[in-house]
Amino acid sequence: MCGIVAYVGPKPAYPILIKGLHRLEYRGYDSAGLCLLNGELKVWKCKGKVSELEKYIEGENLEGTIGMAHTRWATHGEPNQINAHPHYSQSKHLSIIHNGIIENYLVLRKELQQRGYTFTSDTDTEVLIHLIEDIQQNEHVAVEEAVRIALTQVIGAYAIVVLSQDHPDKIIAARKGSPMVIGIGVDEFFVASDATPIIEYTNNVVFMNDEEIAIIERHQELKMRTIRNQERTPYIQRLEMSLTAIEKSGFPHFMLKEIFEQPHSIEDSMRGRLHLDQDTVTLGGIRDYLPKILNAERIIITACGTSWHAGLVGEYIIEDLARIPVEVEYSSEFRYRNPVISEKDVIIAISQSGETADTLAAIELAKSKGATVLGICNVVGSSIARATHAGVYTHAGPEIGVASTKAFTAQVVVLTLIGLLLAEKKGTVPESHLHKLRLELGLIPSKVEKILERANKIKDIATIYKDRTNALYLGRGYNFPVALEGALKLKEISYIHAEGYPAAEMKHGPIALIDKYMPVVFIAHKRGIYEKVITNIEEVRARKGNIIAIITEGDESVKKLADHYIEIPDTEEMLIPLLATIPLQLLSYYVAVMRGCNVDQPRNLAKSVTVE
Repeated sequence: MCGIVAYVGPKPAYPILIKGLHRLEYRGYDSAGLCLLNGELKVWKCKGKVSELEKYIEGENLEGTIGMAHTRWATHGEPNQINAHPHYSQSKHLSIIHNGIIENYLVLRKELQQRGYTFTSDTDTEVLIHLIEDIQQNEHVAVEEAVRIALTQVIGAYAIVVLSQDHPDKIIAARKGSPMVIGIGVDEFFVASDATPIIEYTNNVVFMNDEEIAIIERHQELKMRTIRNQERTPYIQRLEMSLTAIEKSGFPHFMLKEIFEQPHSIEDSMRGRLHLDQDTVTLGGIRDYLPKILNAERIIITACGTSWHAGLVGEYIIEDLARIPVEVEYSSEFRYRNPVISEKDVIIAISQSGETADTLAAIELAKSKGATVLGICNVVGSSIARATHAGVYTHAGPEIGVASTKAFTAQVVVLTLIGLLLAEKKGTVPESHLHKLRLELGLIPSKVEKILERANKIKDIATIYKDRTNALYLGRGYNFPVALEGALKLKEISYIHAEGYPAAEMKHGPIALIDKYMPVVFIAHKRGIYEKVITNIEEVRARKGNIIAIITEGDESVKKLADHYIEIPDTEEMLIPLLATIPLQLLSYYVAVMRGCNVDQPRNLAKSVTVE
């Protein structure tokens, strides 16, 4: 989850590196550091965010046109200056930055210590740079060859950049299991964990594949080979991303900007797919695999975090519309048990970044069993997009805020489109109902816009509950996953303990927690099991819980029972999650801001979980 950026070219490297770190800080912000090569390798690093690094190096000589930088999410070793990257080799002639985990680092460390190497940090990364130097010195090979040989000896995941004092015009980069993209400009190169630090300078990029090494040299063409020493021809793609998409555009936080972008991101995820004039749905990304999906005995959705919640909504939709059995699995559990998978199964892997390590491992497991694997992700060229047989991009645009918002609704839109397409082809739902669903789906962006216009009322409710320490979120049917997602948003950015439950399960334990200090958020839309939800509200009310209800516009019944209510437009039952989640995102955002939390960079979290 760490952020990596490097540069070689005619420009001063420092401004490019520090700006790149700020754009990558959502990937980790425990510590930060940079290395510039100008005659010798000079490393500066410190605990804290990139702004702390800027203060730390103020007044230093930062000249140089080649360098690299890193922002860390700690795995091995606590967040401090010593464990921050970059790390030197023993001679200080080499330096490295790393995203990932070297699983056999303890064995390698012991071997290197026996050969006289000393370690200053607790990180697995320092082991790798010492190993590279050991190979270079003992086998008398070039630095890129030493990197290649070293990587054949490590087990784990990595995206690395290595600089050598003896090669002042050369950057070595490599990846396995962690993302890495190379930007190709005019007589200059950029390396980064994702495209956000690159887009300002060039649209031409190469997405590195697993076990590839890039030799990037000033005034030379990009060279690539595998760790097995096979040459690779770089495949240059053009980025479809704008600079404004990764800036705040006047909003105080990326999270708020991304919440307010949802009318557009939802529409973009439907564009070219939902054809209201033809009354049909097309998904070109899975067209060739449609017969396999239609004849699947079972669909398994695998994901983590917010994407898992979207998968739960997808389970309800696909089973409801297409009558295909669906299971939803946490990728982190799926990959480590011995699941029953056959060639007749279809796996749908969901990930905003397309780089989630557990989901990638789940994909490989499913493929090894002969299943057809589809991907739903947001990042073009990501590892999941390349590892799956086919898939659908969400087109949500860059999501910088660590707490996922627009990615969730975009994922639910894509799952809804899949459900509608399958139902249309299988004939499992009357065409009149499908017609109504398509029309309503087309209206969702304008209805989200209407909810966003009520943000100030939600802000007023947040003022009342900002100092509470616990909260319950309850929903039934399609709204149960919304309750889970609402609770996750509150706890991950405000640090208030919150739990989501099916409303009927409240009586089986959680009701013991309810008192006059407990806010209980009900998703109480009129569609679905409405009367049962009212009964659940009455049960909380009888125990003096504070009721915050998400209700259908004009619903007077729940309005009378609730302490506070937030109205959302009416829609079809299966589309309610696309509306009901919006006020819950805003509620979490305003509570967190009022508590003084950094909503874009919540503690201990990172955006793209590329390690176990």
